Amino acid sequence: MRLLVVDDDLVFREELATLLSDWGHQVESVSSAAKALEALGIAEFDAVFSDVRMPRMSGIELLRQMRERWPRIYVVMITGYATVETAVEAMKLGAFDYLRKPFRAESVQRIVELIQEERAFSLGAGREHDPLHLAERWAKEKREVLLIGVAPKKPVPGVTATDLPFTDSGVGLQETILRFVESHSHPAVVIGNIERLFALHRSEEVAAALSQVLERIEGKGPVAIGFDPSILPDQAVLEIRSAVSAARVHGMLGALANPLRRHILRRLAEGPTSFTEVMRAAGIDDSPKLSFHLRTLQEDGLILHSQEAYRLSPNGEEAVRLLKEVDEMGSQEEGRVLLFPVRSREGSPRAGGRVGPPGS
Repeated sequence: MRLLVVDDDLVFREELATLLSDWGHQVESVSSAAKALEALGIAEFDAVFSDVRMPRMSGIELLRQMRERWPRIYVVMITGYATVETAVEAMKLGAFDYLRKPFRAESVQRIVELIQEERAFSLGAGREHDPLHLAERWAKEKREVLLIGVAPKKPVPGVTATDLPFTDSGVGLQETILRFVESHSHPAVVIGNIERLFALHRSEEVAAALSQVLERIEGKGPVAIGFDPSILPDQAVLEIRSAVSAARVHGMLGALANPLRRHILRRLAEGPTSFTEVMRAAGIDDSPKLSFHLRTLQEDGLILHSQEAYRLSPNGEEAVRLLKEVDEMGSQEEGRVLLFPVRSREGSPRAGGRVGPPGS
């Protein structure tokens, strides 16, 4: 991964950067939030490790600007023991995790592993495809293919190409697909550049439209949805994946959009357990951090706490079923729905650029 370390303490900054580099990552380090913003505007980064307390611009302010401008980049706050409460507040603002000073190598390694796990989860199990090639292959299999959002350089037999319908909501996509499917006996649908819809409409609207489409055309033909992982934020990818699985789970997205909370839910699926056992299952040794994630799961109605034990609620059981579905999603192309990442295209906006409707 490409990582950025931000800290005004030269010794700490170099120690962390060296450790991450020794593990094979590309690492750049800067001494202030202002320099971090400059670096982020020039190069692409997968994650940023930033100190909470820095002169002029704090790590919290840097986090706020990054969530607005580069929402797909994972932010890890670096904190002293006296500022753990501030780090927990940063997680409420969208930080992925926090790291205590002085750090232990195994703690840093665990956070890096969680970032890699989250990236893999967000991209899904499906391998990369080219939407046009997939449409051509399905056409050769005697299907009547609707290709949306990708323009072939020349007509392709059996493939009807159209641009993404940009209307006042996601309904235009739904209407375009349903008209085609209902007028053909062996239809197949390939949607490319889905991130363009998320750039103009709220993610809930796009996800709801996809859910309704998939429900209406079930059993009539396959559907493939392609997205550019360098442009679409992870939360939007999760919106698509939940829409593909079932519309009923949209309220669970906040809880599922963190690997530690997913580990907790999977452990509780085995039966009620204690705080200590949950900590062991999550692979962390930080009580405030675990308390934050358990409280989030309780507030989302996914777990219950009584008699010193945590257990899944009915909604939590539903969330675990969803996790099993999305873990398998994209791994079998023969299935009704294929969700796949598309290699970044030349000329696309810089990875990490903001995607979302105006004012969102």
